[in-house]
Amino acid sequence: MRLRRFLLRYYPPGIILEYEQSKTLKTKSIDLLDLKPESDVDAILDDIVAKEPLVTPSKMEQVRKLILRLQEKLSQQDSRKFYLFKVLRAHILPLTNVAFNKSGSSFITGSYDRTCKIWDTASGEELHTLEGHKNVVYAVAYNNPYGDKIATGSFDKTAKLWNSETGKCYHTFRGHTSEIVCLSFNLQSTVIATGSMDHTAKLWDLQKGVELCTLSGHSAEIICASFNTVGDQLLTGSFDHTVSIWDVRSGRRIHTLIGHRGEISNAQFNFDCSLIVSGSMDKTCKIWDTSSGKCIGTLRGHDDEVLDVCFDYTGQYIVTGSADGSARVYNAVTHQCICKLEGHEGEISKAIFNPQGNRILTAGSDKTARLWDPFTGECVQILEGHTDEIFSCAFNYEGDIILTGSKDNTCRIWR
Repeated sequence: MRLRRFLLRYYPPGIILEYEQSKTLKTKSIDLLDLKPESDVDAILDDIVAKEPLVTPSKMEQVRKLILRLQEKLSQQDSRKFYLFKVLRAHILPLTNVAFNKSGSSFITGSYDRTCKIWDTASGEELHTLEGHKNVVYAVAYNNPYGDKIATGSFDKTAKLWNSETGKCYHTFRGHTSEIVCLSFNLQSTVIATGSMDHTAKLWDLQKGVELCTLSGHSAEIICASFNTVGDQLLTGSFDHTVSIWDVRSGRRIHTLIGHRGEISNAQFNFDCSLIVSGSMDKTCKIWDTSSGKCIGTLRGHDDEVLDVCFDYTGQYIVTGSADGSARVYNAVTHQCICKLEGHEGEISKAIFNPQGNRILTAGSDKTARLWDPFTGECVQILEGHTDEIFSCAFNYEGDIILTGSKDNTCRIWR
């Protein structure tokens, strides 16, 4: 093994090692999720050298500088106010979902008008319209971190893979017998997962455009699907009240997470994939141990359905958004509610952390999106101007641009 170079990852903090093994270029990461501006750099360095053979004594000074750079980035507590940069009359019918590429230089919007559009973030110009679906384009995703491909999932029962630079369609994935409502790339950008109202998920080979396997076992619509970072496991949440963990290579179900008494609204891994959080129409969230599939905590407090859940990058905090008009922040370790985010005058359909973990963005049916301090519960800014419900929102990688998508057929860029 020969080390080629170091790459920095700011969110979450880490150092990527690019190395050569048997003439093949590979990468591995040193995750520094607990790094703080005041952390002891020498102690961290000693720990890295003890555990990682690629970091030899001659490389120690280089790694020290990288850790210091990460600490400097962490100490820049950004408390910016966002202003409205552009209103995009994006589609002739309501939007469904929005997503940024890794750098945030472009983003995509899906719509009931059967198209997906690619936009330049800096100018707000439309770059391409992806046409070909025969029904609502409901699910959209970039193959981040690469960003050179886009996947779209439609109510026409197909998914499509596109070139994000040219707008050319590479493949149409056929096989589902009902609407596709969620999809996800693995981080390696080799496999796409699609989830459908036909109760199945399917795995597709990106290069060949063929189906790899069908994941059968749920007894109702699959509402969310996401890969772990290694790409060997897929998480699916369903209206059958359960979450499943699947082995990607064999298509076999590893665990069924049973305990909710209502439909699942969302489920996701934390960054190191040791934990899973699920939100449900039963008004609760549950935290699960990935390796055992056991429930290790139930987060209560909402008076109505939990519509969204999200971990921060460290996996230490969880935000929930509910139909009761409030969001809540919980400690993922102690399961205690840290604060309530109150102010929306309608249900909260989306709640996410910014990449730095020091702000939460919520989108509501009251036509506003709101920014919150996750530790005090204070609303620090209200993003107003949409004329109908906001149901999709996103941060770029740096956390300095926000997208909001609304039923008013527009998308707004805030920076």
